[in-house]
Amino acid sequence: MIEVYIDGASAGNPGPSGAGIFIKGHGRAEKYSIPLGSMSNHEAEYHALIHGLKTCLENNYRTVSFRTDSELVDRAVEKRFAKNKTFSPLLEEALMLIDKLDLFFIKWIPSAENKTADELARLAIRKNKPDGNILL
Repeated sequence: MIEVYIDGASAGNPGPSGAGIFIKGHGRAEKYSIPLGSMSNHEAEYHALIHGLKTCLENNYRTVSFRTDSELVDRAVEKRFAKNKTFSPLLEEALMLIDKLDLFFIKWIPSAENKTADELARLAIRKNKPDGNILL
């Protein structure tokens, strides 16, 4: 089984944001640091989930266990419902991707256990331009 650690971060709320994805499995480790432009921290958490899911599907990882330190994302995925309607489209996109997998688990973990994904998300913030756009 592939383990996927995800984190989203923002410098401000909203502000320059990034997603960090750390994938472990099959004797390999992959790291992704994705600038997201300007958004809220919660939106960044959802985007980290979506990018992680897309990465798994692109690499044909069909049995995955996600770890997140976002209780909001963990609860929304488990219940398949976002209380805040702002996040509903993001959750719907994530659920559509989840349904393409053979087996999917998500588990909340303390921030202390998610340091690599957090570092990658913070690195991604620095890849944003000062005006909130993404450096290409």
